[in-house]
Amino acid sequence: MWQVPPIHDNDLEILINDLLEIHGYDFRNYSRASLKRQVNRLYTKDKFPSFAEMRYRLKSDLYYLKQFIEGITVNVTEMFRDADFYMHLRNHIIPTLGTYPFIRIWVAGCSTGEEAYSVAILLKEANLLHKTLIYATDLNPAVLEQARSGRLSLKTMKLYSENYIQAGGKDDFSSYYTANYHHAKINRELIARIVFSQHNLVSDSSFNEFQLITCRNVLIYFNSNLQARVFNLFDNSLARLGYLALGTKETILFSPLVTRYKQLEPNTKIWRKQQSAAEN
Repeated sequence: MWQVPPIHDNDLEILINDLLEIHGYDFRNYSRASLKRQVNRLYTKDKFPSFAEMRYRLKSDLYYLKQFIEGITVNVTEMFRDADFYMHLRNHIIPTLGTYPFIRIWVAGCSTGEEAYSVAILLKEANLLHKTLIYATDLNPAVLEQARSGRLSLKTMKLYSENYIQAGGKDDFSSYYTANYHHAKINRELIARIVFSQHNLVSDSSFNEFQLITCRNVLIYFNSNLQARVFNLFDNSLARLGYLALGTKETILFSPLVTRYKQLEPNTKIWRKQQSAAEN
């Protein structure tokens, strides 16, 4: 059977250049392997007869461009994903955050909002939500719109409830949402403490000072140059003695900034910013 030929390396570089020069989207420092997989998936799914046709469509059709950007920015998330991480937040990080008069948290690369809502639940259970503001950001406006609505698929709530229990949850998880046909609606109390907004880790600057920054399973899609840029951004955004939480396959250990941070435990991907490099 004849198959659509894949996008080649040279084609990918042409697309990356077009997206930057014509539309202002900068993917130059994204992992080529990840980008190539996503572009080839869309190329096949959308049944382009040639690379030239795909390139022309991206240049001339803004609606398709929006779909394309949504398609190549990976959005895989769950509530209370990696239960050990949330257990550590619950038992060790959040009690310390409670000593601040006001808590600011940045969930970078928030996708459809599940991680931000998970953090909000932990804060509510610690009686700290009322003095917390969570900034949840993403490059993709479509996933932000979904996150802002607080609507999740009802089918996922059984898994999320199991994750919640494994993360040390003791309350009735269903008390945090209302069920309506095929959807679950997150409680307004949680939504009210989260600011969802568009932010590009590639090009945008720091916008506040935070006691906790979480950016989990985002940096694996970036090359080393972009990872270094993002670590500098987080360092500029993190308060002294603030916490930086990364995904299970991500680390700050190879960054020049590592001397400014202390890893809490060998098995956690949470670092605390020190008052000075000498204190580490």
